[in-house]
Amino acid sequence: MAKPRPAKPVKLLAGLLGSDPDLLQRARQLLSRRFGPIDLESDHWSFDHTDYYLEEMGPNLLRRFVSFQPLIQPDRLVEIKLETNALEQEIAYQCLLPETRRPVNIDPGYLDLTKLVLATTKDRAHRIYLGHGIYAEVTLQYANGAWQVLPWTYPDYRRPEYHAFFDRMRQSYREQQRDWGRSNGDNCGQ
Repeated sequence: MAKPRPAKPVKLLAGLLGSDPDLLQRARQLLSRRFGPIDLESDHWSFDHTDYYLEEMGPNLLRRFVSFQPLIQPDRLVEIKLETNALEQEIAYQCLLPETRRPVNIDPGYLDLTKLVLATTKDRAHRIYLGHGIYAEVTLQYANGAWQVLPWTYPDYRRPEYHAFFDRMRQSYREQQRDWGRSNGDNCGQ
């Protein structure tokens, strides 16, 4: 019989979406206060693959990713998604922009050496329920030395510049995992 073991820590990330760079910066600051120092951040990229958010968020959306220096346990994803939803509401309330119901979208997730996982409130056939109305999906898989898309991978997550950024994040995580393994007597991270 296999014995359950605790999960290794993973690298927390957040995808930020909005049309106002200043509000994205505000979201970044709030996230950093809550989840620790940001160690990597992407450029702002145009989000033009879908009009899914047009009614709720308006036009000319920008995407930006950040990752956090402290590693987390993957079972914290539910709590983190609930907190980022609350941060979205806080930003919306502070902005007082009646024409934009959701000025910033914050999508938390995590990365390990084999996958990138995102949290969501929407159920689909390929998503696993985690609790408290939160689901998780493997959005990208790392195999054969590169990020692999899956049938349900969002169109923007298929972009080469995203994959290049996630490669940097994965390398940072690999180094952090080695340090974590040494400090916990685990040589598996090497």
